[in-house]
Amino acid sequence: MASRPRHRILVVNPNSNEAVTKGLAAALAPVQFADGPEIECRTLAEGPYGIETQEHVESVTLPLRRLVAGSNDIDAFVIACYSDPGLAVCREATARPVFGINEAGVLTALARGEQVGVIAIGQRSIRRHVRYMRQLGLMDRFAGERPLNMSVAEVASGEKTLDRMIEIGEELRDNDAADVIVMGCAGMARHRQPLEAALGIPVIDPTQAAVAMAIGAVQFAAT
Repeated sequence: MASRPRHRILVVNPNSNEAVTKGLAAALAPVQFADGPEIECRTLAEGPYGIETQEHVESVTLPLRRLVAGSNDIDAFVIACYSDPGLAVCREATARPVFGINEAGVLTALARGEQVGVIAIGQRSIRRHVRYMRQLGLMDRFAGERPLNMSVAEVASGEKTLDRMIEIGEELRDNDAADVIVMGCAGMARHRQPLEAALGIPVIDPTQAAVAMAIGAVQFAAT
C-alpha cells in the first residue's frame, strides 16, 4: 500500500533577514516528527530587513497574498511576524488555514495564565500591538507590553538579547502582574526556554504556538 504524502506547513518570515528564518527553523525543530507534517521556513525576499513600522507591515501584505495564492502544494500557512501582516487578505486568497503568530500566541497564553504580558522589540511597535489586542477584545486579560528597544536584527543575533529580555520580563511579572509572557517578535524564538527558566512563569513563543495550531488543523482535516 502506497504511503500517503506528508502534509506541508509553510512558515513565512515576512522580513528579508535570513538569520530570523534560521532561528525559526531551529525553534521549530522540536515539533517536527516523522509521521507529522513537513514544516518549511521561508524568507519573503521582498520584505524589509525588519518589520518595525506600520509602513513595513503594509509593504509585505500583497507579496504575502501572492505567495499564499500561488502555493497550491501547501496545506497550511503561518505568517511569522508579530504584527500579523496580511492575515485577513491571505485568508481570502486560499481555502487552506492561515495562522498569524500574534493571534495564535495570545490565544495560547490565555490557556496558561490570567494576565498576558508581551515583550516588544521597540516602543513604536507597542501602539500597533495594543490596537490589535483591542480588536481581539482581550484588553481585560492584557497586563501590558514593554519594549526591549532593540532592532529585529539585534534581537535575532545580539549576544545580550537574553539578558535584556529577562530584565523586561521581570518588569512585566513584578510590576504589571503578568503571569504568562508572549515574546512579541519571531526573532526572539531561540530565547524561549532560558527566558522561561529565568522568570519562573510560562513563556510563549508565538511561532511555535501558531505551528502547533497548524499541525492540529491539517491532522484533523486528514481524519
